[in-house]
Amino acid sequence: MNVRRRSISAVAAAAVTALGLGTLSACSSDSAAVGNTDKFDVVASFYPMAFLAEQIGGEHVNVTSLTQPGQEPHDLEISAKQTAQLQESDAALFLKGLQPSVDEAIGQSGVGTKIDAAALTSLEEHGTEVGGQAGEHEDEHGHEDEHAHEDEHEHEGGKDPHIWLDPVKYAEVAEGVGKAFAKADPDHAADYEKNTEALVGKLKDLDTAFETGLKNKKTGVFITTHAAFGYLAERYGLTEEAISGLDPESEPSGARVKDLEKMARADGVTTVFYETLVSDRTAKTLAGDAGLKTDVLDPIEGITDKSRGDDYFEVMEANLTSLQTALGAK
Repeated sequence: MNVRRRSISAVAAAAVTALGLGTLSACSSDSAAVGNTDKFDVVASFYPMAFLAEQIGGEHVNVTSLTQPGQEPHDLEISAKQTAQLQESDAALFLKGLQPSVDEAIGQSGVGTKIDAAALTSLEEHGTEVGGQAGEHEDEHGHEDEHAHEDEHEHEGGKDPHIWLDPVKYAEVAEGVGKAFAKADPDHAADYEKNTEALVGKLKDLDTAFETGLKNKKTGVFITTHAAFGYLAERYGLTEEAISGLDPESEPSGARVKDLEKMARADGVTTVFYETLVSDRTAKTLAGDAGLKTDVLDPIEGITDKSRGDDYFEVMEANLTSLQTALGAK
């Protein structure tokens, strides 16, 4: 609704016009419309933030994601065009610590409303030692507890940013975003409040589905390619063992791989999970060497044609099904 507008140069305006980023179609019929629309223009850093903005804003917002579908968000580098886009937006919704170039660009921009999702809930330290050295915190099988090396392989600021994979924390963020939208665009505050309430209700239902669906299981241990599921594991009493740390591109040591093979045998692990936006080579190599299956556990950093669902809720439900199968849940 043009809550705040800044004059920009002709060059910047041309850059904005030419920018073809993935605007969410549910919010705008023009995929190139990145600012100066008759709606509340929101730039989101990547899919989980864009989904929140779309669900809460409804018909009143025009949402554009800085991260293209299929692009690994950790690798995003902000372009000059995207910087110009920020200058034309009413609000920026991001998760500080996940994408350093986004943090810097938003911090230096003149956008009026800056919403940091990391400030709307509590972040924790999660991580996995991938060097294969024995830690002082080991369970009865001799492998390391998921928190044994929480000071190592951490993300920016030492905190795990993957809060959206915990429906409870994601709901907390949603409530904060709803309040921020209402404050920045008071003419539509009632609708933002209603939409937020509906979204939080669906997230509570999802939380119940996970809690119930994972209650009775043969094992609580699962292996993933990188440590994206620390919050989810903690919420539902599971243990995540990551091949790599919080960085999905990091390579594990040979000792770490051997430790995981031993742990898999000791804890009855059946499956090595991989994700769709990074290579599955390491996961399939480990699975082959250990005689395990492979399956997808999606961190939902983006939705593509390879995703097992069209939105956050559908993919999370697919994740639950995958975990139930792998853990022998009834």
